[in-house]
Amino acid sequence: MAITEQGLQLAQTIRHCLDEYVDIYVSEKLVPNEEAKKKMQVHTFGKLSEAVTKNFQAYEGLIFVMATGIVVRTIAPLLQDKLTDPAVVVFDEQGKHGISLLSGHVGGANELTRQICQAIGAGAVITTATDINEKLAPDALATRLGLRPWPKVRIKTMNAGLLEGRKLHWRIDRTLPHSVFYKRKLEQYGQWADLCVPSQLLAVLPEEKEQLEVVIIGERQLPELADLPKNILCLTPRRLIAGVGCRRGTPAALVMSALDTACRMIGRDRSFIDELASTIVKKHEAGIVYAGDSLVRPVKFYDNDKMEKMIEVHQLEESDFVKENIGIGNVCEAAAYCSVGDKGGRLALRKTNFEKVTVALLWEK
Repeated sequence: MAITEQGLQLAQTIRHCLDEYVDIYVSEKLVPNEEAKKKMQVHTFGKLSEAVTKNFQAYEGLIFVMATGIVVRTIAPLLQDKLTDPAVVVFDEQGKHGISLLSGHVGGANELTRQICQAIGAGAVITTATDINEKLAPDALATRLGLRPWPKVRIKTMNAGLLEGRKLHWRIDRTLPHSVFYKRKLEQYGQWADLCVPSQLLAVLPEEKEQLEVVIIGERQLPELADLPKNILCLTPRRLIAGVGCRRGTPAALVMSALDTACRMIGRDRSFIDELASTIVKKHEAGIVYAGDSLVRPVKFYDNDKMEKMIEVHQLEESDFVKENIGIGNVCEAAAYCSVGDKGGRLALRKTNFEKVTVALLWEK
């Protein structure tokens, strides 16, 4: 979002530097007419506050090119929770500095700030204590691993303990489907992790009371908060939704191949998929139905009205060709957002085209 000519120029530069599709919102004063608006591929607003209110939860990240004070006053009434608020990053108009302002870890603002700053040659301003002290915080790792922290209050406990120099130990429920994957990834990040039987996960020996413990556990196995030892933070796997669209009569082999490749693009395999989603128009499409059967995962089909709402809420890019054929211009992303519903989601892979198939991958928040 930008409010000046110079800000708009930097916003366009940032758009060209990111792999993801970036929408640009600018003050209507900068765009003389509809023709210019179309040529510049921008959205316009009369009041910044109205544009931010409308789009705050529509995007995973908001990048402002303007003074930080303006941004703080604008987003303040909209803040809810560090686990659900979007990433907010602020750049000055000259692109000298990028500030990770909100949701640095779970929302990914720190990573987004570094990514853009590296691309445009700006200085990254990261103020989260664990980052400036070069400590890998468990909530930051949770985002990378597709895990959800619980309870929120323990995040502060863990990060404060890390800054005090206390050791962090990870316990992973060895009965989880991807326990070995989590252990291998954590060890790549230099973490100390053990695979444990369920009875060991929440048991704290007297000599371990001062040790920080992060436990990767299934959501159904979470204890009551009163029963959780004070030195433990739990992380539970998020659901991964695969939104799928395809041309009529697409063979199952092409659908499965697209899912395989899409998952590899985010460092996973197709066994991580928890649910497939598509449009009701594809309810009898054999390739999609077979993919669900093969993965032993449910396939949910949604009607156009629900998907149209998600397209509007999340400002999803539409294809004129698809819209002409089935009535809506986005299938895979819209269907995935329908699957997570009010919980919301974070796109791991935007709509990606494969042979006769499109796939989007979405982590449930």
